[in-house]
Amino acid sequence: MTLYQLAYVISKFIFSILTLRWPLKTYGKHNIPKGGAVICCNHVHNSDPFYVVYSFSVKDKIWVMAKEEIKHYPFAGWLLSWLGFVIWVRRGKSDVGAVKTALKALKGNEKLLIFPEGTRHAEIGEGKTGAAMLAIRTGVPILPVYITPERKLFQRTKVYIGEPYMPFTEKRRANAEDYERVTEDIMEHIRAIRDTRAEREVQG
Repeated sequence: MTLYQLAYVISKFIFSILTLRWPLKTYGKHNIPKGGAVICCNHVHNSDPFYVVYSFSVKDKIWVMAKEEIKHYPFAGWLLSWLGFVIWVRRGKSDVGAVKTALKALKGNEKLLIFPEGTRHAEIGEGKTGAAMLAIRTGVPILPVYITPERKLFQRTKVYIGEPYMPFTEKRRANAEDYERVTEDIMEHIRAIRDTRAEREVQG
């Protein structure tokens, strides 16, 4: 068992006990690709990274890009730091070190979780170009994910994993406009998962 797998098993057990009132339910696990991928998800609560990571198999090594401020949050900051597979990002600055670590992980066939909005939103907002840049530069697929915003007592927190897709297939070097276009496309994929889920619930 690797260090990541050990940390995954122990931390998931702790998290499951602490979130008995908000159990996890995952849909679309069959969509998870082998190897590297940039996992892009909407962001509502500080607990979102845990719900998403624990929706994947222990065999899927996932790095999480998180704002540095979370280090100081009770429990969430401690647990993420303890896991050791977090890339802390200094917001508002050009964090070259974080980008290099993320690129290395993806090139090593590992997965990377990013919340493209950069911060929490009650509704899905606009994304930033970091996820698009990392996926395009490493040639890995985008894996869109939607997590339900509700956190009601004894109501499952649902994570929907969409189909992976290649964000940029043109045989040329991507530019800033390409990053912007791909970012908009990423957010549309996340919204599409949300809307499809809503339609299914209405139909029963």
